[in-house]
Amino acid sequence: MFKKILIANRGEIACRVAATARRMGIQTVAVYSDADASAKHVSVCDEAVHIGGSAPAESYLRWERIIEAAKATGAQAIHPGYGFLSENEAFAQACAAAGLVFIGPPASAILAMGLKAESKRLMEKAGVPLVPGYHGADQDAKLLQHEADRIGYPVLIKASAGGGGKGMRVVERSEDFAAALASCQREAINSFGDAAVLIEKYVLRPRHIEIQVFGDTHGNYVYLFERDCSVQRRHQKVLEEAPAPGMSEAMRQQMGLAAVAAARAVNYVGAGTVEFIVEQRDTAMNFFFMEMNTRLQVEHPVTEAITGLDLVEWQLRVAAGEPLPLQQDQLRIHGHALEARICAENPDNHFLPATGTLQVYGLPACSTFERAEVRVDSGVREGDTISPFYDSMVAKLIVHGETREQALARLDAALAATRIVGLSTNVQFLRHVAQSRSFAEADLDTALIVRESAVLFEQERVGLPLAAASVVAHTLLQEQAGAATSGWLDPWARRDGWRSHGLTQRYFDFEFHGEPQTAVLTYLHDGALQLQVGQMSGALQMTANADDIDLQFAGQRQRVQVLRSGEVAHVFLPQGATQITVIDALAHAGETQTEGGRLTAPMPGKVVSFAVQAGDKVAKGQVLAVMEAMKMEHTIAAPVDGVVAELLYAPGDQVAEGAELLKLSAA
Repeated sequence: MFKKILIANRGEIACRVAATARRMGIQTVAVYSDADASAKHVSVCDEAVHIGGSAPAESYLRWERIIEAAKATGAQAIHPGYGFLSENEAFAQACAAAGLVFIGPPASAILAMGLKAESKRLMEKAGVPLVPGYHGADQDAKLLQHEADRIGYPVLIKASAGGGGKGMRVVERSEDFAAALASCQREAINSFGDAAVLIEKYVLRPRHIEIQVFGDTHGNYVYLFERDCSVQRRHQKVLEEAPAPGMSEAMRQQMGLAAVAAARAVNYVGAGTVEFIVEQRDTAMNFFFMEMNTRLQVEHPVTEAITGLDLVEWQLRVAAGEPLPLQQDQLRIHGHALEARICAENPDNHFLPATGTLQVYGLPACSTFERAEVRVDSGVREGDTISPFYDSMVAKLIVHGETREQALARLDAALAATRIVGLSTNVQFLRHVAQSRSFAEADLDTALIVRESAVLFEQERVGLPLAAASVVAHTLLQEQAGAATSGWLDPWARRDGWRSHGLTQRYFDFEFHGEPQTAVLTYLHDGALQLQVGQMSGALQMTANADDIDLQFAGQRQRVQVLRSGEVAHVFLPQGATQITVIDALAHAGETQTEGGRLTAPMPGKVVSFAVQAGDKVAKGQVLAVMEAMKMEHTIAAPVDGVVAELLYAPGDQVAEGAELLKLSAA
């Protein structure tokens, strides 16, 4: 076995490989770019070598620098992870030339499976089922049109050297083929430098099911069952599970043997994934070879969960020349597993990637990089920055249960307990997918997200009343805690709303989904609180409970957590999460009052002075009044140009929070 390996990757997969290596007593070397100087994967390895600038082309794709780092540190082998150089046959060859073991398949296997058209021809010879199509080298446009017409519409045009959904078009009619072909070829040239395409019958109601295979240098091959990866957006996976729902034992064996045949055809060694497109008919499912990924997959933990194996350990043992640890008849499926990819992105804005700092990074109770009921594999820590240079994936959440229903319940509970503040993520979107009828009932195909879009996007599961009530309760509890901590026992300074006559009201200004909102809190004589938010009004009670709040409002009782990031409050409840902007009355005094011309006190205090008189013309930003509150003076400025209509108090007057100080007519 190796004594030291270099991990030619970053983030989650680098941490994942390092965890298994450490357990096996193997030392690890990390490589890092400028942007990753303080990254988690650097700290978890025994050594680290800087290899270049932040952009991948300046660092993680410079294989000559990586090989130099391996030789300089005495590493015997290189694990490429996934992405970057993991499927680069030139890198695999360079490792061998440098006397280093490439922990992956032979370069010849990478090359054979790297081109879609060539791999289809190989699979056809090996007897692996193929989707009806054209995979020839002749790329004449008229011939391609003829082949598409022969196959029958709809057809799928795919860039031969492509991946990730680039250079791919579905064509419904013969008359649309030429334009779609030209567009596909342009995209293929720009993305891969190769305009070659293949044409296949577009499979209706397709599922994406893949088989995990392993081979060793002794001629042994096994399949470690299947994963269903049908839930996709832009041809990229969102949720994966194992085993595939609805899979019969006979079909599982057929697909497994076909995958092994594919691996044998290229003398494969190590971990690989054979991807199939599965056509769903009324009474049966047919499967067809799609492509082979010559590396470890992002979703490999669901296979680990149902087999009880460590696939990285298998990779290391096979690369060191050992035979496969188990034979096919020794492999079993145990329970059901699901994986959700937590990404920094905005699903409601076409999955636009997000960048920023993980101000809060709270995870459910879980294990890391090892099989468990709840497992989270992550390459980041709280305080880390998600940069624009690399993939948007923050973490992988993997759950395991005795049944799919149990695993699904654990997935939703774990997502509900996930707290990320500082950038947009798809956590709530993942919950919506998991709760959708199609996914819950395993009515799966690659169009699930489109089909269920009405319940997946632009969802508000919390609502304004609960969001506002949560923030008000959080504010009051913070005030109570602050008063207790400071020992400020002056009864006249307490902000509990008590007064000798009348009722005190506090106004809380918010912005919710772009609309201004106001919550009115009334302090009753018996000490009770009444809150009105929009049309909802009711008693408000709250109790601090560790990091949560036990909230009772308008007959509902909820367990709530509120996390503030500047003016934005992130509100987490069992049914979902939302954001609400808390308007800083001091910073934005009067900004929300331009329609009515009202200027109000941002908090209880004393009017020190007015800088204007009724009838004065004022300019936006001009100081109108000075208040004293919490032992500090605060200025109230004009939100717009206008004319002072009326002063409602005099200097020295005590005013309640939200009291209207003066009226301003906008110019």
